[in-house]
Amino acid sequence: MVFQIPPVKFDLDIIKKYDLPTPRYTSYPPATEFRETFTAVDFQDAIAASNHRRTPISLYFHIPFCQSACYFCGCNTVISNNQNIAKPYVEYLTREICTTASLIDPNRRVVQMHWGGGTPNYLNQQQVEQLWNSIGNCFSFDSQAEISLEINPSYVDKNYIFFLKEIGFNRISFGIQDFNLQVQTAVNRIQPEKMLFEVMGWIKEAGFKSVNVDLIYGLPYQNCQTFKQTIKKTIELDPDRIAVFNFAYVPWLKPVQKNIPKDALPPLQEKLEILKMTVEELTQSQYLFIGMDHFAKRDDELAIAQRSSNLKRNFQGYTTWAQAELFGFGATSISMLEEAYAQNHKRLHDYYQAIDTGILPVAKGIKLTRDDLVRRDAIMQIMSHAKLSKQEIENQHHIHFDEYFAPELELLKFLKTDELVTLSKDEIIITDLGRLLVRNIAAVFDVYLKNRQQRFSRAI
Repeated sequence: MVFQIPPVKFDLDIIKKYDLPTPRYTSYPPATEFRETFTAVDFQDAIAASNHRRTPISLYFHIPFCQSACYFCGCNTVISNNQNIAKPYVEYLTREICTTASLIDPNRRVVQMHWGGGTPNYLNQQQVEQLWNSIGNCFSFDSQAEISLEINPSYVDKNYIFFLKEIGFNRISFGIQDFNLQVQTAVNRIQPEKMLFEVMGWIKEAGFKSVNVDLIYGLPYQNCQTFKQTIKKTIELDPDRIAVFNFAYVPWLKPVQKNIPKDALPPLQEKLEILKMTVEELTQSQYLFIGMDHFAKRDDELAIAQRSSNLKRNFQGYTTWAQAELFGFGATSISMLEEAYAQNHKRLHDYYQAIDTGILPVAKGIKLTRDDLVRRDAIMQIMSHAKLSKQEIENQHHIHFDEYFAPELELLKFLKTDELVTLSKDEIIITDLGRLLVRNIAAVFDVYLKNRQQRFSRAI
């Protein structure tokens, strides 16, 4: 079967107009709405309700440690060369797994598992095996489960890659950011081209089912010509998926970014040219534009899930299991159940202390209201499928769409004027230009956004 690659339209003036602080909608409501009034008891109640739904399970495990700081990073990390620091963390993580798993119906199957960070390969093979066995003792996995992890290619060898595959991981992801040495030096992430191709060679030889790589545009010293070389080398690397993230320069939130020379950051016009070039190069190669910042080969599970309307957003980005509920483990991790979200303590001390007292290490969260559920489904349709079916929302929530969202439909008329959407009696369809600004379109349905714009990264 031949799949047509849909075009991506650029209008730089329109894109500039909508380049505003906007949530990435890995959840709705976004994490900025989490409150400390949501407790471990609330999370236990949410798990009980989740068991009645008997939905499949997705698991996330956060390994926060890194050997060195990447200056662009916005993740919650612990920087240390003392790898003994991971030993107690694995022990506490195991205890959290046992406690939480005891509350989950054992008949529910795990269809996805992901280890992120930080740097999951900060753990040595013995620690990986210890954590793997703890998870396997507490959960039942579907035979076709997607089991993935992120690695830092600077800290693996061929033996470690093959060990990961043999123990059971079948998908893998690693960050490139940029092949250019000047850019790598500026962000303190030096990764020689030869090493990146060598690691990819090991991954393919080991037989991983899918490989994702991350790139970032908007980093210091980047320009359209140099980043075009990065794109071409990435295509030569031949990953199954490519994520091209917009660098959010927020040193007031992430102090490590103060190490980045601000005057070396590319201006907005250059960033737009980089984005335009990137989308054109990838879609003219073998990659489909899935949405926002994700690209995938046309036979990849992400592309297949989008065609079958099974694509979904969560805190890991796009995921192929629309019905799965996510349970997060480890410091700062987030669980996303149907009617509640819960986030663990960020500081190791607080995380350890909660587990020592015998309670789930929940720091904050939110119970979703009926309105949250309605708006979440609308936003997730837009983010995942580039369209919104009014009938589906009406059937799911027993509302009259045009009445419920009357103010939002008025706002969408302005976006229609700028050719970001087309509006019909039954559907809201995102145009080719609108696909680049899908966050802005989704934001129309976000009732929390008005007072929170300053806390989000810009759309472009």
